[in-house]
Amino acid sequence: MKKCICLMTLWVSLFTSLAVHADNTVKVSLFSWPGYGFWFIAKEKGFVDDLDIDLTIIEDPYESFALMSAGMLDVTSSTAEYGPIAADKDVPIKLVTYTNPSYGTDKIILAPGVESASDLVGESVAVLEGGLTQIFMGIWLEQQGVAFDQVNYTNLIMDDAVGALVGGDVAAAEFWEPFGSQAMEALPEAKVVASSAEEGWIETALLGDGMYMSDAFMDKKPELAAKTMKAYFDAVAWWKKNPEKGNAIIAEGLNFPIKDVEKVLGKTGEIYKGGIWAFDAQEAGRFMGVVSGDLPLGQKNGQIHEHWDTTTKWWLKFGMVDAAHDMESGVNLQPLKAMFDDYVTE
Repeated sequence: MKKCICLMTLWVSLFTSLAVHADNTVKVSLFSWPGYGFWFIAKEKGFVDDLDIDLTIIEDPYESFALMSAGMLDVTSSTAEYGPIAADKDVPIKLVTYTNPSYGTDKIILAPGVESASDLVGESVAVLEGGLTQIFMGIWLEQQGVAFDQVNYTNLIMDDAVGALVGGDVAAAEFWEPFGSQAMEALPEAKVVASSAEEGWIETALLGDGMYMSDAFMDKKPELAAKTMKAYFDAVAWWKKNPEKGNAIIAEGLNFPIKDVEKVLGKTGEIYKGGIWAFDAQEAGRFMGVVSGDLPLGQKNGQIHEHWDTTTKWWLKFGMVDAAHDMESGVNLQPLKAMFDDYVTE
């Protein structure tokens, strides 16, 4: 009887969730990281009339992708490498815009006593498998003369990766802030051997984040998809003018200390070396190649094409995909184009 009641409760919960998914409601997820916190500003400020943002924190991005495939989630913010995997596995999800490159928030840290990449051969390293952290680690290893498959990859979220490095369970790990600083505070003798602030990383914009939407959401509610995009970039624009207030909203939404938010976003609303560069709408449009104009820091208009090719190459090496696919199979630019058609940014 108890099992039946639990199942009934689950189905009632799912039915209620779907039933309240009104025409003006968009269901959005993010995991706990300040770079995605602009959604909290968008929700609180209500920049777009007749748009209800239903926001949920889901720590595993693959859980968000599964919910999107099931029609229970419309949009998620995550790292910007999933498009080639979705295309290869026929997952009905598309990358719709790149949102920020990492400019120092990502670091590879060696445990105390580990001096170089050669010491990692046969050892375990912590990454998020299927994420950009794994590609970052693979590229760095090969740059140091160690084959990407000469180490053992341990799939851990950031909190657990800090614990694994401190506890001696892994010999190295890739972190983004504030977790990299937490690891270094716990292990002062650990060594940072690579950072996304270094020359070569920011120019490629390999390490960064994106926004994803489900095919069903874009097909059935294209106007709402464009409004959702507008709400996000309105939030970024507001934060750039009000960074102190914006960081406070993000800190409250994530239940993070302000100092941890500032480690990622900075305090000025400008490009933050040591954290991330939060794209405004025009910068995102240029990166995705839908509006004209150049980008700073060595990045190019339409650079998403190179990003797609690089991530595809590495997913083939890691065996995450079976074949290479055209970018159009995993990227949908229509919501971004529609936003620019209906909305002129400053």
